[in-house]
Amino acid sequence: MAFDPVYYAGSASFFPGDTPFGFYDNDPQFQQDAESMANSCALSLGYPVVDIELSPLNFFAAFEAATTEYGNQVNSYAARDNIINLLGFNTGSQDLNQRYIEPSLRGIFRLAKQYGTEVGAGGVLTWFTGSITLQPYKQVYNLKTDAVIETGSFLTDDFTIRKIFHEAPPSITQYLDPYGGSGIGTQQFLGEFGWGGMSVGMNFMMLPLNYDVLRVQAIEFNDEIRKSGYSFQLTNNRLRIFPIPQESFRLWFNYTLNDEFMPGGVGGDSGTGKISDHSNIPYGRMVYKYINEIGKQWIRKYTLALCKEMLANVRGKYQTIPVPDADTTLNYADLLSAAQDEKRDLIEQLTELLDQMSRQAQLERKQAESDMLSQQLAKVPTKIYTG
Repeated sequence: MAFDPVYYAGSASFFPGDTPFGFYDNDPQFQQDAESMANSCALSLGYPVVDIELSPLNFFAAFEAATTEYGNQVNSYAARDNIINLLGFNTGSQDLNQRYIEPSLRGIFRLAKQYGTEVGAGGVLTWFTGSITLQPYKQVYNLKTDAVIETGSFLTDDFTIRKIFHEAPPSITQYLDPYGGSGIGTQQFLGEFGWGGMSVGMNFMMLPLNYDVLRVQAIEFNDEIRKSGYSFQLTNNRLRIFPIPQESFRLWFNYTLNDEFMPGGVGGDSGTGKISDHSNIPYGRMVYKYINEIGKQWIRKYTLALCKEMLANVRGKYQTIPVPDADTTLNYADLLSAAQDEKRDLIEQLTELLDQMSRQAQLERKQAESDMLSQQLAKVPTKIYTG
């Protein structure tokens, strides 16, 4: 097979449409740098001492790919740092590329709501109310058949019981001060605390509050040890009441529907318009002219590595070329190995840099600086004041 390669001619002129995707073709800064990049890569590969079997389009494609790779790496780390604050926002609200996102506790609060749901302090679920009419001397009840609920159906819906209002009467309703009516400067003090309607109408002697607290505890221990404890046992849908009811009354409870754990959009079509994970955070392509010199230098090095890889692939297809009275062996293996090593090293360097610049790493650095500063200040002699 005849080997008729295309050689680099020594100069390159860039026009919109010269890159495979055209991501940055209309950026004047990209156009200018693309021409310079082609010449720089050709010189680095040995031109004009040796022929370079690449066309300007190959250099432009490598330059576009390197710029895109840099943007993807940076945006991936930005998405990692900001995703906790972005979940739930509209995907099409704006392009977050190269934009500062104000840190906030919004994501932390949303996570905390899950704990609030379980303990009944706020949360994301609606607590509904239901009741069961207890019958005299009947201790065991089935929630699915005996309960009257606010919404849903226990026969068809999955639910979770959150609270059952089966508690002993407050101890204060049984409060009777043994010092009442002693005549030693007594007054009716319970009325001052809004308890007047919960005890007998008589006089009470003023004593320290810890006396009252100890007496209330004694009443509660008495009820717990000497009387039937007010409690219940809930197993699946089976509710057992303690003590056995002696009369008919309504027992109230709170419950949540398990379907509310899964928002309405879950399980439907994708593209619901809300940020759900890394895949739909609205990070677009970087604007090349806004990339600083640190980023552009990385792009130049990665472009050269890609050009080496392309040149190695071209030369690897034709390992030798005929010359007068001999054959010349091309150095594709060396180029390919060097290109792969350079690409890997550049990715690792950029990854390490982005790790060091993450929000977590910055906080750790500030903490370390604060600790070191405190240690230095501790060694500063303290002035002795003499009056």
